[in-house]
Amino acid sequence: MPSMANLTVKAYNTTSDVIYVAQTPSAGDKTPARWRVDAFGTVPANRPVFTVSSYASANGQARLVNGKLVYPETYTDSTTGLINVRNSASISFSAIIPQMLNMSTINETVAQFANLLKTALMQEVIASGYAPN
Repeated sequence: MPSMANLTVKAYNTTSDVIYVAQTPSAGDKTPARWRVDAFGTVPANRPVFTVSSYASANGQARLVNGKLVYPETYTDSTTGLINVRNSASISFSAIIPQMLNMSTINETVAQFANLLKTALMQEVIASGYAPN
């Protein structure tokens, strides 16, 4: 079982690191682990949050993993000076990993999925909201 740790990823500029700080580890099945970008703004409730949860399928033959990133767009109200969230982008993933697969197959599937999301085309697809045609 993986241990909770901070997650460091590259920002859009491809040079800056963004650190998702470990906030809460999972307490077991269906309880999400939670990370937050503490360097984002001064209001903790307005910071990007990434969560991951997992649980066994109904028949116990697979593990299901769900993840979600919520990334807010903030602004400062000119009359009150308060920092508010204008809107948030949300990206989710869901994985079904049959437990009868070889670890080499699982590892290859996970690596290829993660690397597909890192391609320029898939990043453009998600950012634009349109599949390629």
